[in-house]
Amino acid sequence: MSKLKIGIMPRDEFQRRILDIAAGKITPKREDPKIWFSSMKSLGEVLSDNNIRLLKLINEHHPETLGELARLSGRHTSNLSRTLKTMEKYGIVELKKHAQKVQVITKATEFDIQYAIG
Repeated sequence: MSKLKIGIMPRDEFQRRILDIAAGKITPKREDPKIWFSSMKSLGEVLSDNNIRLLKLINEHHPETLGELARLSGRHTSNLSRTLKTMEKYGIVELKKHAQKVQVITKATEFDIQYAIG
């Protein structure tokens, strides 16, 4: 597993940063976060207590299917699917499709969160 570097920056500042990078005004550092959220609230929605418990279940039990994960977690498959697609978008899990089955693999089990005020 790896540590995922996460940054929190208001959307307007992030857009300015992207434009500055594109214009060559700044060069991202190797240690800069690769994943960005616009607020602590948006980060908290993805890394909620329930979702952290879900990651722990996946990491400990290595379920072979979403159905198995649903049984382990007590959550409905449709709810899991939405949550896991969001987590995959941020690089937290990987969804491997095998025929009619989907296996979930944790890609990050540690998070380094960077937040600067002003």
